[in-house]
Amino acid sequence: MQELIKRAKELLADGTVKRVLGWRKGETDYDPEPAFFESEEELRDFVYDGFCGANLSKFMIEGSKLEGKTLVFLKPCDTYSFNELIREHRVDRDKAYIIGVGCRGKITVDNIKKLGIEGILAVEGAEIENGSDTLTVKTLYGDKKVEYKDAMLSRCHVCKGKEHMIYDELIGESRDTKDADRFAEVEKLEAMTPAERYEFFKGELSRCIRCNACRNVCPACSCRKCVFDSTKFDSAQKANSDSFEEKMFHIIRAFHVAGRCTDCGECSRVCPQGIPLHLFNRKFIKDINTLYGEYQAGADLETNAPLTSFTAGDAEPNWITERG
Repeated sequence: MQELIKRAKELLADGTVKRVLGWRKGETDYDPEPAFFESEEELRDFVYDGFCGANLSKFMIEGSKLEGKTLVFLKPCDTYSFNELIREHRVDRDKAYIIGVGCRGKITVDNIKKLGIEGILAVEGAEIENGSDTLTVKTLYGDKKVEYKDAMLSRCHVCKGKEHMIYDELIGESRDTKDADRFAEVEKLEAMTPAERYEFFKGELSRCIRCNACRNVCPACSCRKCVFDSTKFDSAQKANSDSFEEKMFHIIRAFHVAGRCTDCGECSRVCPQGIPLHLFNRKFIKDINTLYGEYQAGADLETNAPLTSFTAGDAEPNWITERG
């Protein structure tokens, strides 16, 4: 972390950048948040450890509007999102100085709590430098030991890789954390009957409180004004209805980002209700791969997205129906 702070101070001092976009300390050790830093003094609150799971790419939409360059720290998975935002002309590459940072998988206190640990005061071992494979959780009832991998976000278990897709310089090394099949959860859903799938998603989405955290954090949701905020079409009322038939917000959002979602997993990470929202997006990604060939959104800026191009060999609209 100190190397990141040192480099940020150097780039601020020589005028290369006007500000820094990174993570700052929260109320506890395990809740850092995205933040802009305007001076060396403000960088005293800068942190980067295992709890810094937030994808900073979307914040560069605002950063691109500001005067001068913004230094932004991006993890390997974040760079896919940044590339997609460049493709959609939502961020200005010339206004960003990108430092690709090393990552050994991101963790969440929620997963530690799921292990039955209560009264958490602090978590040690989440550092990037010389980080341990075992976390020491300080609690009201004494110290507890937790394997780092058991506290990792689900997206890190199906990591796309440790390579950065775009950067100006790199600091730190990344660890390949993949130990599960990316589409295993989707295949479980596909094995269900239509009635079972309906009941599954009905149960999950019934917990939605329409806080819009998923939409607000999603790099692919970058519209200046969302249709669900408009009263013109009464969509806000429909989305807030109690009946499942009217809870179309998440389904419509998933279709909106289909072919553009990089599978960054931010939607599920920030959901206060623990809804596995990434399953919608990952199902679409799996179907796109089956229909049009392997495609990873954000991997580069040259390859056309399958849903924005057409070839004579494209699948017919009734493919899903015929497949059953």
